[in-house]
Amino acid sequence: MSGIDTSCETVTAGAVVTQGIPFDEYSSFMRGAASAPWHIREALYSDSSNLWSESGIDLAEDHRFMDVGDITLTDDTHVFTTIETATTRHLERGARVLSLGGDHSITYPLVRAFGRKYTTMNLLQFDAHPDLYDEFDGNRHSHACPFARIMEESLASRLVQVGIRTANRHQREQAERFGVKMIEMRHLHAGTSLKFDGPLYLSLDLDVFDPAFAPGVSHHEPGGVSVRDVLDMITAINMPIVGADIVEYNPVRDQNGMTAMVAAKLLKEIAARMLEPA
Repeated sequence: MSGIDTSCETVTAGAVVTQGIPFDEYSSFMRGAASAPWHIREALYSDSSNLWSESGIDLAEDHRFMDVGDITLTDDTHVFTTIETATTRHLERGARVLSLGGDHSITYPLVRAFGRKYTTMNLLQFDAHPDLYDEFDGNRHSHACPFARIMEESLASRLVQVGIRTANRHQREQAERFGVKMIEMRHLHAGTSLKFDGPLYLSLDLDVFDPAFAPGVSHHEPGGVSVRDVLDMITAINMPIVGADIVEYNPVRDQNGMTAMVAAKLLKEIAARMLEPA
């Protein structure tokens, strides 16, 4: 597929590196997200659109935007270590990293890598679910648990969650325990702005959107945000985005590649923001 450079040796300081993480072993309901990176790239490089961001950056011509392909995952026992190590290599070269999942469990090893470099990192999570379970179905690394692991290890100085509409008692207690700012969907309003006080890592679960905008997810949660809502909030962020992930796209449930195009659009706009000076 055009636009992919699988050699991490070419990564340089100031680059925005896109890497795929084809992993969905810790999904609790449906499999399918492991095949997402290929489908997102297919949409990104489709002749039906182009690689220009709304802010006027052409990712096709900007040499700082690099797609290095997928991380090779061969042993489920060490998959998180593999993800963390691969990401750390890019960060050590001075790059910013945008990852394509995969299920949401991958955010934990990704943030572990970032947490070593950015000691005062803020974390912004767009999601229908808090993903703060201490464990889910006996798995502490389930895609329902990554932010509990992240906050336990103090990998982020602040966590803000936007679009939540499934919080139960346990997750509300977890949010209080970890000092999480949870902006539930019922409290979100037009023009909501998000302010941060340090470098920002953005984690975007596609089920934050109402299923009308993104049907290709494992967990349909009606009453979500629009694509425009999220794009406007990302544009208004007041701090540099040093890293990001786009997760939980499930091509098995998509319709006419609609959600793949949403993911590709988000990739373009997030990458353009990440290319802005720190």
